[in-house]
Amino acid sequence: MEEKYIPRNVEEKWQKIWEENKTYKVTEDPAKPKYYLLEMFPYPSGRIHMGHVRNYSIGDVVGRFKRLRGFNVLHPMGWDAFGMPAENAAIQNKSHPAKWTYENIAYMRSQLKKMGLSYDWDRELATCDVEYYKWEQKMFLEMYEKGLAYKKTSYVNWCPKCETVLANEQVEDGACWRCDSEVKQKELEQWFFRITDYAEELLENTGNLPGWPERVLTMQRNWIGKSFGCEIDFPVEGHLSKVRVFTTRQDTLYGATFMSLAPEHPMALELTTPDRLAEVEAFIDTVKKTDKIRRTAEDFEKEGVFTGSYCINPVTNRRMPVYLANFVLLDYGTGAVMAVPTHDQRDFEFAKKYDLPLQVVIQPEGETLDPAAMTAAYTEVGTMANSGPFDGLRSDEAKEKIADYLAQEGIGTKTVNFRLRDWGISRQRYWGNPIPVIYCDICGVVPVPEKNLPVVLPMDVEFTGEGGSPLKKLDSFVNVPCPQCGQMACRETDTMDTFVQSSWYFLRYCSPDFASGPIDKARAAYWMSVDQYIGGIEHAVLHLLYARFFTKALRDMGYVTVDEPFTNLLTQGMVIKDGAKMSKSKGNVVDPDALINRYGADTARLFSLFAAPPEKDLDWSDQGVEGSFRFLNRVWRLVCDLQPFVGKVGAVDATSLSDEARVLRRTVHKTIRKVTDDIDERFHFNTAIAAIMELVNAIYAFEPKNAPGNGPVLTEAIESVVLMLSPFVPHVAEELWESLGHKGGVEAAGWPSFDPAAAVDEEFLIVVQVNGKLRGKVTIAVDATEEQVKAAAFADEKVKPWLEGKQLRKAIYVPGKLLNIVVG
Repeated sequence: MEEKYIPRNVEEKWQKIWEENKTYKVTEDPAKPKYYLLEMFPYPSGRIHMGHVRNYSIGDVVGRFKRLRGFNVLHPMGWDAFGMPAENAAIQNKSHPAKWTYENIAYMRSQLKKMGLSYDWDRELATCDVEYYKWEQKMFLEMYEKGLAYKKTSYVNWCPKCETVLANEQVEDGACWRCDSEVKQKELEQWFFRITDYAEELLENTGNLPGWPERVLTMQRNWIGKSFGCEIDFPVEGHLSKVRVFTTRQDTLYGATFMSLAPEHPMALELTTPDRLAEVEAFIDTVKKTDKIRRTAEDFEKEGVFTGSYCINPVTNRRMPVYLANFVLLDYGTGAVMAVPTHDQRDFEFAKKYDLPLQVVIQPEGETLDPAAMTAAYTEVGTMANSGPFDGLRSDEAKEKIADYLAQEGIGTKTVNFRLRDWGISRQRYWGNPIPVIYCDICGVVPVPEKNLPVVLPMDVEFTGEGGSPLKKLDSFVNVPCPQCGQMACRETDTMDTFVQSSWYFLRYCSPDFASGPIDKARAAYWMSVDQYIGGIEHAVLHLLYARFFTKALRDMGYVTVDEPFTNLLTQGMVIKDGAKMSKSKGNVVDPDALINRYGADTARLFSLFAAPPEKDLDWSDQGVEGSFRFLNRVWRLVCDLQPFVGKVGAVDATSLSDEARVLRRTVHKTIRKVTDDIDERFHFNTAIAAIMELVNAIYAFEPKNAPGNGPVLTEAIESVVLMLSPFVPHVAEELWESLGHKGGVEAAGWPSFDPAAAVDEEFLIVVQVNGKLRGKVTIAVDATEEQVKAAAFADEKVKPWLEGKQLRKAIYVPGKLLNIVVG
């Protein structure tokens, strides 16, 4: 062992040993408890950033800790490799997405290995490898056969810059989540996954995930959006057709004064009179350019246009003008809203703007609302009014009675609605998984036969950045014989949303070498579910929801036996510098390579784990990095200095220890207990590291180190420090462990156990109050009597002045905590 800590030498040595010995390769072992640990795999953008360093360091601590505790740990890594950035980079650099992607993977893999992460690299996968995506095509065909995959024409979110469709979840504040371009509405034929078939189970099971952050579960519940209400038919004046609405507020039906349709509603133009056609068409065209999320925002300007038609309120016979309104969406409910302006704020603002009638049907307790004087909608519970036979009822009670009445009269039906919509997976891009479908003029939509899989993404394409996917222009890919009739047909040129690939990758990790299908069911049964998943909160209603759906669909298709993919979820905080998230645009990026080259990977890991709890944002501090490096040097020197006194002695004899040695041993075992709990129960790595630092201070302060009887205590103390540090700083720990004369690495030693008897305090602190105010503190033996506590308190030099000349009235003792002396 070198006298000076030189990170590069230590880290290169142990990384080479780990790689040559395949130290972290894992197979199924029924004799051991399994632990499947996974961080969300990265997009191969080219370089890792400090967010990666933090995320993967968090995971690595858990993995190493669990191995030391005897678990059989699966900890794999791979690459979410398809997607638009690779294609855009290829256009800019006049390269090919495959070349750009695989070069990035190679570089980022080397960076991750330099961090000393304990991955089983034999399980590495990239979603752009044909050996991965061919199985996804097989699953698509099976989902198509079961009706879970289908095609329909619909309005979609269209990014004009990326020239592709975006799911609702991929639109952020009206902009593309990738390039920030304004999203438009466009009508296209698209492939969908029927995620709505699982809406009820997805919602219900959010109550069976206690290991998930409540914030994520709430976001998923809100996104799924289950609501109970009624579907009601409104006859259209002069038409045979009816407008059907879904409402959760059937108690306000008697107050409906106009109808609002989504501009995309199929009846929008049908109900438009000739004199209104030009204005209506112009309005529809304008709304198509507006993103759906913006349209439903509270502060969005409510606008509409009159169609010229009227529908009839089925309970009041009121003629209700039919409007198109920009805040009504086709894919929520039925795309039609009965407008009750006195009891819905959006309707209220719309009615005021277009001078539409208001009718109050719910009055607040003890008040009478005047529609002409209202400045906002009344949306609380109240007393029914102007509602025929339901007058006088509480509005919440009237809901059920009105629903029953509508059903009896054949006007409406009770129903359940979900906000969740089917997942549109078609993307008009090249760098993705080809959808295995052929279109034949004779046979129609023809799935590619399984024997003809995979549909390999061709490499011989030209990128210009114009005209959408280059696949459409590649005759050798597009023109193929129909598998059914043999006539020339056309292959589908859309590729799958990249979130499809990330919706099942965790299952492929269980058996990445399995050649008979996408998943080896027996091996997946051993490893699944993922015990601990780590990743960003931004995926709450994207990847995390899709992965849950995919797992359930694959369960029903016979591939897996689990209901949920992830048992526990940790959403780590961001890395902040200069008050903002690290980003190139803000110029506040810290380069992990430069950090590792200067201080070593262990310092980078230690700082990122010590500076904040994993779930909180981490504020970057150059001083904090320096402090972490100094601490590792301090531990290094401590082991060097103690080597003459440790490692050559037997077990600790607790009965023959000096007072100083007994105190040190108690500190050791209390620290083991705390660090174990902090890692295992709470992932409070920062407080665990702080406790180890305090133990190091105690060892430095311990004297005399050269006393014959102190060797065993020093050995136990220093070995405990090294073992407890090993999940956080594995290179340093392995080197120090070896220098202490051990063979086989820290994993062979296992996690240190604490002796409850040794960890018990022999003394504790009693707070002394005089008339309820803190006046001193005394240290007493754990077995001290109440009288001994009082005697020590009265004798304390800080307490005495507050008692002089006073008469003792009483002394109240709370055992083990405080003594309150009352004087007068």
